[in-house]
Amino acid sequence: MKNFTFIDLFAGVGGFHFALKELGGECVFASEIDSNAQKTYFANHGIVPFGDITLDEVKSKIPQNFDILCAGFPCQAFSIAGYQKGFSDSRGTLFFDIEKIIEKHRPKVVFLENVKNLVSHDKGNTFKVILDILENKLNYI
Repeated sequence: MKNFTFIDLFAGVGGFHFALKELGGECVFASEIDSNAQKTYFANHGIVPFGDITLDEVKSKIPQNFDILCAGFPCQAFSIAGYQKGFSDSRGTLFFDIEKIIEKHRPKVVFLENVKNLVSHDKGNTFKVILDILENKLNYI
C-alpha cells in the first residue's frame, strides 16, 4: 500500500525513486532526457521515463495531484566539474521549469538535488535566486 505519491524529474537512474519507494512511496511520473539513463531507470524501476521536461507535451502528462516533487536537475551548470555557467547555461535554466511545475501542482514537499558548488556558485547569487523563488515566490520553506 502506498503512503504517498511522487514524481521524479531529471530522474537519472532513479536515486530518489529507490529511497522513496523504500519509504512506501509510489512514483506516478518520471522524466529523464538521456536515453541510456531511461533504459537503466526502466531496468531499476519498471517505468520508462518521459523525455524532455521542457516540452509542454511532456509536462501535460504529469498527474495534477502528487505529494512530493523530486528533481535532480542538471548540475553541470553549477558544479565545479562543469563550466559553471549557471543560469547562462541552458541546463542551468531547467530550474525554472521546475518552478513552473511546482507553481502549477503545489506538491506538499519538494526535494531538489544539491551539487558541490551550488551554494557558492556566482558568489552565492545562484543559490540566493533558487531560495528566493522557493521561499518567497512559491512559499516553500
